Amino acid sequence: MQELFFAIAQANAAYARCIDDDRLEQWPDFFTDDCLYRITTAQNLRDGLEASMVFANSKGMLRDRVSALRTANIYERQSYRHMIGAPSILKVEGDRVETESSFIVVRIMRDGATAIFATGRYLDVWIEKSRALKLSERAVVCDSHRIDTLLALPL
Repeated sequence: MQELFFAIAQANAAYARCIDDDRLEQWPDFFTDDCLYRITTAQNLRDGLEASMVFANSKGMLRDRVSALRTANIYERQSYRHMIGAPSILKVEGDRVETESSFIVVRIMRDGATAIFATGRYLDVWIEKSRALKLSERAVVCDSHRIDTLLALPL
């Protein structure tokens, strides 16, 4: 179990570095082809509501989102710095692992203004494929329902 814990912690760290270093074209590679990625709120999750601020149900949709960020969307340039807590392993069934990890994302604007952008938790399903962990599901559950600007970059 300790080896699995460290592998998931390492995968989360690589995920954060990918986004924080603006290597968004590589971000979909953290997911399986038939993945589910969504950003929702703790309130929606508590109330059993499926509504999401961002929803993608395939790696292709994640690639489309990155392409749109690079070529179509207009938003103020910004970057993130992720801090991801240690993963809690909730359930292991064969090559399927369910985890929960807390996160905080700090947003840095082009002018240098820095502020906490989002806090919450990742509810994940990891699948081991070819000795590598891939996200089959990532529900980004934000503690607050208030997002003060366009949610452009992935969390």
